[in-house]
Amino acid sequence: MCGIVGIVSHSPVNQMLYDALLLLQHRGQDAAGIATNHANGFSMHKANGLVRDVFRTRNMRSLPGNTGIGQVRYPTAGSSSSEEEAQPFYVNAPFGIILAHNGNLTNAEQLKIEMFKNDRRHINTDSDTEVLLNVLAHEIQQATTGYSLDPAALFKAVAMVHKRVRGSYAVVAQIAGYGLLGFRDPYGIRPMCLGFNESDKGIEYMMASESVALEGMGFRFLRDVNPGEAIFIDNDGKLYNQQCAENPTLNPCAFEYVYLARPDSIIDGASVYATRLKMGEFLAEKIRKQFQHGEIDVVMPIPDSSRPAAMELALKLGIEYREGFIKNRYIGRTFIMPGQALRKKSVRQKLNAIGSEFKGKNVLLVDDSIVRGTTSRKSCRCA
Repeated sequence: MCGIVGIVSHSPVNQMLYDALLLLQHRGQDAAGIATNHANGFSMHKANGLVRDVFRTRNMRSLPGNTGIGQVRYPTAGSSSSEEEAQPFYVNAPFGIILAHNGNLTNAEQLKIEMFKNDRRHINTDSDTEVLLNVLAHEIQQATTGYSLDPAALFKAVAMVHKRVRGSYAVVAQIAGYGLLGFRDPYGIRPMCLGFNESDKGIEYMMASESVALEGMGFRFLRDVNPGEAIFIDNDGKLYNQQCAENPTLNPCAFEYVYLARPDSIIDGASVYATRLKMGEFLAEKIRKQFQHGEIDVVMPIPDSSRPAAMELALKLGIEYREGFIKNRYIGRTFIMPGQALRKKSVRQKLNAIGSEFKGKNVLLVDDSIVRGTTSRKSCRCA
C-alpha cells in the first residue's frame, strides 16, 4: 500500500516527480524516493520521512534527467525504520534497472531461495520489492540476446514474472538508456493508471497509482493499466503495450475504495467518492432493518474517509448529520503508521470530540473501516 509514479518527458522530471509524490503522500508516510535517468546513468535520493522532509534543494539538483520514477512507502514487508528498504531499488545487471513497487508478495521467501539457488542472485534486505526487482532482472536477462533490448523481450520477461510471482504488485521501472516499464499483477489488485500530456516538443507520459496524481500534474487521464498488462515507453516517447498474463481478471482491493485512495480519484472506472456514497446507501438499508425510528438522534463520521458514507446514510434515513470530531490536519493517517504504540498516541492527538454534540444524544458513529480498532476505541472514549 504505497504510491508510485513514473514519467517520460521532454524536460527535467525531478520537480514533476516531487509534486506527484505530494499528491500521493496519503498512500505512504514512512519513506520517499526519486530516481532519474540521464544518458545511461541513474541518480537517486531516498530516505525515511515525508516527501517535504526527504527532499531539499540540493537533493533536487542532483536528480537530472527527462525520465524518472518515485515512490512513497507504507511498509507491508521488511522494516519500517530501515532507510535501505526505502524505494526505488537498483540492480546493475542486465542493462541497469531501477524499480518501485506498490503491493505485497505472498511468496517472497520462496522466491528468495530460488534467487539464490537457481538464479545466483543475493537479496540484501527483507523488502519484497528487492525480490521482485531481481526476478524481473533475471527474466530480462533470460529474454535478451546480445547487447540490445526491445519491447518484445521486456514483455516476455514480464510474462515470466507473472508466472513466478504471487501477490499484489503495481510496478514502475526504468531500464538505463531505454525507457520506462510499468506493469500490474494479473488480478489488478493494486491500482495503476496512464496519462499523457501534449507539449510543444511532443507527447509526455505518466503512470501513477491514482488518477488524482495525473490530474494534479496537468496530465490527461488516458486509461487504467489492465490487470496483467505491461506498458513500455521508450526514451523517444513511443509507447508499446501488451497483455502478459494468461488469464487476467480484475479483482481490485476493496480497501482502496474504502480508505486508501483519495476520494477525487477514479480507480478502474469507478469514482472513489461515488463508491463511498453507495456504501452509505447500503449501510442505511441495513440500519433501517435493525433500528426503530427515533432510536438514533444524529449521524456522525470519524473524519475524514467515512464522511461521504455518513452523509449519504443520514440523508437516506432522514436523520440529522453532525460533525462531532475535529481532526488535527497535521497528524498523518494512523493506519499506516509503524507500531501500535505510535498509532495510539497519534489517534489521541488526531481527534478531539466536541462534547456538546454528544450530550444527551443517541449518536450513530460511521467509520470507514475497523482493522485494528485503534481509532474506534479512542473515539468512543472521547465521546
